[in-house]
Amino acid sequence: MSSMSERASRPPIVLIHGLWLTPRSWEGWKERFESRGYEVLTPAWPRMEGDVEDLRRDPSPLNGLGVTEVVDHYAAIVSGLDRPPIIMGHSFGGLITEMLLDRGLGACGVAISPAQIKGVLRLPPAQIKATFPVLSNPANRKRTVELTPKQFHYNFTNTMSDEDAQAAYERYEVPGPGRVLFEAAFANFNPHAPTKVDFHKDDRPPLLVMGNDEDHTVPASVSKEAAHRLAKSTAVVDYKEYHGRPHFTAGAPGWEQVADDALEWAERHAGVALEPA
Repeated sequence: MSSMSERASRPPIVLIHGLWLTPRSWEGWKERFESRGYEVLTPAWPRMEGDVEDLRRDPSPLNGLGVTEVVDHYAAIVSGLDRPPIIMGHSFGGLITEMLLDRGLGACGVAISPAQIKGVLRLPPAQIKATFPVLSNPANRKRTVELTPKQFHYNFTNTMSDEDAQAAYERYEVPGPGRVLFEAAFANFNPHAPTKVDFHKDDRPPLLVMGNDEDHTVPASVSKEAAHRLAKSTAVVDYKEYHGRPHFTAGAPGWEQVADDALEWAERHAGVALEPA
């Protein structure tokens, strides 16, 4: 166990969940990082107060929730901390992480299979299939849309057994606001897209982008392109890709190694001084 002085010397960690998930999806990471002596915050998106079961019963408060409101919500949380935190985000949480760093917030960031920011052009067939249940109906822009177990299995848990995929669906899946997906999907046709960042921002905090080669929702090629475009600046941008892993990277078997890799990279780039093990 770490001493109180060691904990105080380390930046807090903020974990940002993605679409169709809640902070519960980070439960393993939160416990693992806390056991290493970190303060770990897992705030929900705005309007997402309550447990998974509550959100399933009444998802209507999420209707019309957009990217700007979500990013502003996390910017206020990060800005209110005593020191810049390590920010880690998954999927849409990865997009939010990239946008927070673009605002100069955080000590460093890890974006895991991040949803597309404006300017990332790659759109593989698997990703089209994954987002089709929402984007196929324009009315979903103002609605909150739930995935079926079959859709969740394709989008998140495609490398897992049917039994494990169903268990993950029952524990973690919640309806998601369609608006954020529409804003990301059509950003390259919108000169005022809310997902726009400055690819040439040299004073951006260090960023690690992680991709998964079995990911249907954000295929590894999309994650790699995001890292490539963000690396047009002189800011630190690294890329790491995993083989055999799906989109549900925070909970699929082997997540512990991904979490350890993310933390080890963040410790180096956030300047964390650690005692030898």
